[in-house]
Amino acid sequence: MKISCGTDIIEIKRIKESIEDLGIKFLERVYTNTEIDYCESKRSQKYQHYAARFAAKEAVFKAISSGLNNKYDIGWKDIEVVNDGNGRPHANLLHIEIPEIEEMDISISHCKEYATSNVVVIWK
Repeated sequence: MKISCGTDIIEIKRIKESIEDLGIKFLERVYTNTEIDYCESKRSQKYQHYAARFAAKEAVFKAISSGLNNKYDIGWKDIEVVNDGNGRPHANLLHIEIPEIEEMDISISHCKEYATSNVVVIWK
């Protein structure tokens, strides 16, 4: 059994500026429709949620990168961060299969200025 982890932190202001500058082009390049709907539902705090999902995608990539043949085998929208019925975040891998992953746990946090995420992957 192998365990890997990934972590990321980002300034919320950077994501907000990207969304304001590039609009839907940025959103559709990085986020799934489900993620966009979720973040937009947060109204005044939507940028915190966008940034948190961005950090989560980066953390997932870092944690699973050793299982990829090529780092270009995965894109932004191949990782989807959703919440379960209790509000806990979960990362789904879309359009890509990594059967060696046994379990993946994700944690997300954000405050006024920063969003961060940590991911732990247990491999078979």
